[in-house]
Amino acid sequence: MAGLATTFGSGAMTNSINEIENAQVMLVIGSNTSEAHPQVARRMFTAMDRGARLIVIDPRRTLLAQRADIHLAIRPGTDIPLLNAMMRIILDENLADDLFIEMRTENFYELRDMLFRLDLEEAARITGVELASIRAAARLYGRAQKAVICYCLGITQHVCGTGNVQSIANLAMMTGNVEKEDTGVDPLRGQNNVQGACDMGALPNVFPSYQQVDIDDFREKFERAWHVSLSPRPGLTLMEMTHGGKNGPLKAMFIMGENPVLSDPVMSRVEETLDNLEFLLVADIFLTETARRAHVVLPAASFAEKTGTFTNSERRVQMVRRVIPPLGQSRTDADIIMDLSARLGYVMDYESPAEIMEEIAMLAPIYGGMHHDRLENSWGLQWPCWDREHGGTPFLHKYYFTRGKGRFVPAAHEPPAELPDDDYPFLLITGRIYHQYHTGTMSRHSVLLSREAGEALLQLHPEDGRRLGVRGGEMVRMRSRRGEVRVKAQLTETVKAGEVYTTFHFSEMPVNLLTVSAKDHFSQCPEYKICAVHLEKV
Repeated sequence: MAGLATTFGSGAMTNSINEIENAQVMLVIGSNTSEAHPQVARRMFTAMDRGARLIVIDPRRTLLAQRADIHLAIRPGTDIPLLNAMMRIILDENLADDLFIEMRTENFYELRDMLFRLDLEEAARITGVELASIRAAARLYGRAQKAVICYCLGITQHVCGTGNVQSIANLAMMTGNVEKEDTGVDPLRGQNNVQGACDMGALPNVFPSYQQVDIDDFREKFERAWHVSLSPRPGLTLMEMTHGGKNGPLKAMFIMGENPVLSDPVMSRVEETLDNLEFLLVADIFLTETARRAHVVLPAASFAEKTGTFTNSERRVQMVRRVIPPLGQSRTDADIIMDLSARLGYVMDYESPAEIMEEIAMLAPIYGGMHHDRLENSWGLQWPCWDREHGGTPFLHKYYFTRGKGRFVPAAHEPPAELPDDDYPFLLITGRIYHQYHTGTMSRHSVLLSREAGEALLQLHPEDGRRLGVRGGEMVRMRSRRGEVRVKAQLTETVKAGEVYTTFHFSEMPVNLLTVSAKDHFSQCPEYKICAVHLEKV
């Protein structure tokens, strides 16, 4: 969101998922789409069946990379030099959309001057990709009339994550592949309601609909509606909260539907922070690794036990309807929050989720036309939806960018915080697999899913396996400067020699014991994707 907000003015997916099927060229970067977002990947496969071309930028030879016309097996953490090189080639070969740049954007000349100083041979050396392959990808994308870029956490979870996203936006604007149907920049959200949570103000610096807390007019509007005095000071980011340690700024935390003990970097630091709180309250549907550390656990209702809305990656707000009453002592999130708020002295008395949605429509302009009666018998509406007569917005920035003109923001290469050396010679990449989800809080309770993928595996190149004396199925001790774990080896050419890959789903192998605490300077997003590790056979 930090990257797209500075370039487009809005941090959301610009186009709709079904538009991918009509693209001529798809560029996928930092996303293992076929495993992490299979419904989106299905659209990509349909597009390819119709003749679309696919470029995949990924260190690993994933299933999607195997289907690609061009696979750029990039060195992890070098996305900016690669994207800059593609843009330089597009300029050199007159493939830029000069009219679009002139009419719809600003600050292009600053980017152009930086690109003309770029040494293409040096960029190829940094990325580990042959210049001829970079040139082929740039030509394929630059010549397309309808090209779409899809990216995910493999781009954002770096110390240069914001710069990565800004570079993607630069590439799309340079070629005019934004502000029109079947094109765009599509961030694929990491969880099912991340977009909705952000829209509703679950960020440290904004109210719902991205209205900044330090702008008087916005703050006063919410003060009038809620009859309270609100602080103009932004709150803390995730890592400022969970990495406070013994002397952190917080005395108490309320964690809902999140498992930071497994999902946050440097697991030992998170545990220390939570254990030193005066009070930890957790609301969840299972007793997670985080919930086990809580003073009080409130049983929450699952999606099937409550009515409300979810907002997906394409900004589509859809109804979820209760099919069974909450089981046992479990309660809905709204009931828990309202009861807790009343006991703390602020009474909330909403009678139904529909009434809450009415207030959202009143206070959050992009949700102005979102009412339960409109959502009840439909596939949902895409924001911005300004009022009851508005039909929603399939793609953004049709006539102008949210910020007015799109802004080119040059980005320079920033190396990862930690790279392999003699003591820790391997580079660890973490991610997801098809049959498990996030920290396994729900998916590991499925017998079927656990049968398909019931334990963590470390993908290791056969050449590295021979050098270490490790065969497939044998245990490996993997350690970093922060801790160590044991994990079963899987020999595969999916990864390159010197690089290893594993997941973070399994509590028996908490890989975030190993990851670094370094984070992006702008978004504060942790650098999960790169850290240096040592391997040895157990």
